[in-house]
Amino acid sequence: MKWLTAVLLALAAALGGLLLYRNASSTPTGGTALDTPIPLPALRLVNERGQAANLQDSGGRVRLVFFGFARCPDVCPATLARLKNDLSGLTPAQRERIQVQLVSVDPEHDLPSVLRDYLGRFDPSFTGLTGNAASIDEAARVMFVANIAPLPEPEDHGGHEAHAGAGAQEAPGDHSDEVPGGANVAARVHGDQVSVVDTRGRFVRVYGNANVISGELERDLPALIRLYGS
Repeated sequence: MKWLTAVLLALAAALGGLLLYRNASSTPTGGTALDTPIPLPALRLVNERGQAANLQDSGGRVRLVFFGFARCPDVCPATLARLKNDLSGLTPAQRERIQVQLVSVDPEHDLPSVLRDYLGRFDPSFTGLTGNAASIDEAARVMFVANIAPLPEPEDHGGHEAHAGAGAQEAPGDHSDEVPGGANVAARVHGDQVSVVDTRGRFVRVYGNANVISGELERDLPALIRLYGS
């Protein structure tokens, strides 16, 4: 009988642990939930295929919205690579219910074809939105995303700048010339958070970039789909 008791106790412990795990994973624990969801405006934008789109339309999916740009040298590619990795752990059914979407903060450069090519380097399923600067600025404002364009580059008066740099060596680790547009483009400041938008087009939750890179968002994805995907 002792062996039976031991088996029953082990089974009870296993079931208890499973129940605890399921309860713990049923609700997102990372990021910050908005006290009041914000319905997104139907701003007129264009998607990566050149088709008319708007900020509000979630297409029946939970969206992970990230503001960035194709010429971004560091944060954007790191975040998109992380999001690709996060989605790889989902089941096919879960994957069908969630969408990664990049909103360009550099719409003059990021034409639909540019976005399509850029996002395809990470995951062909990622979508993008671009449009006129006023619409992008309003989208960023509504979603509490900083979006500060770099200052215009100073004019070359008499070629002094060119002469000064003619014999200079590139500083170690300075690869700004590898970014089309140079250091001025790379200096664009934008919020690096990932915003969660539910299937009704409401901004409901936000994950800081540190929460994304650390894996908090990845851990929460199944719960986010259950909570915001209906």
